Amino acid sequence: MKKLAAELVGTFWLVLGGCGSAVLAANSIGVLGVSLAFGLTVVTIAYSLGPVSGAHLNPAVTLGLWAAGRVPAADVLPYILAQILGAIAAAAVLYLIATGNGSAIADFAANGYADHSPGGYSLTAAITTEFVMTFVFLLVILGSTAAKAPAGFAGLAIGLALALIHLISIPVTNTSVNPARSISQALFVQGWALQQLWLFVIVPSVAAIVAGKLWSGVWGKEE
Repeated sequence: MKKLAAELVGTFWLVLGGCGSAVLAANSIGVLGVSLAFGLTVVTIAYSLGPVSGAHLNPAVTLGLWAAGRVPAADVLPYILAQILGAIAAAAVLYLIATGNGSAIADFAANGYADHSPGGYSLTAAITTEFVMTFVFLLVILGSTAAKAPAGFAGLAIGLALALIHLISIPVTNTSVNPARSISQALFVQGWALQQLWLFVIVPSVAAIVAGKLWSGVWGKEE
């Protein structure tokens, strides 16, 4: 239960910090600021709650670590459920804040493609972006937390990687690489966000599993 509570709180902070910056402050901080906000949430949770649960904060990360043999199968579903609940709780808090001045929530930082892509990018571009970004993200996570990696730097490497991922892909999909983050925002936007949600659940999950299998088969044999 301590691990699940840590995953719930950690994912809550990721969504509130990252999506909150996008919804409440994007006009003043821009893509760079939002990207850094997502990265900073991961860094802060990695060093605070990471020792408790590993600070996955993301169903795709949990699936990737499982595929690499780092997480037992019995932990996968409980971790994912805790992450989704934490993300939804954060979205609910953000909704209360964002509507506090009488404004509509607009796209609420939901993920989308085609007409709902920030830059009008196609379905193919969105799939490619989410797959590649999640795939590389998992490689960074697996590599920086490997036994031979320098101790104490994993949280920083992972947070910086997530910030870079957002710098690249916010114009394409608003950046998911995290099904829990996508689910939470889509539940409040409804309509098109729920219709396009499949991409941001399936593609990151598949990419993470592929990365995990590749790591365990090529680079992680000594683990």
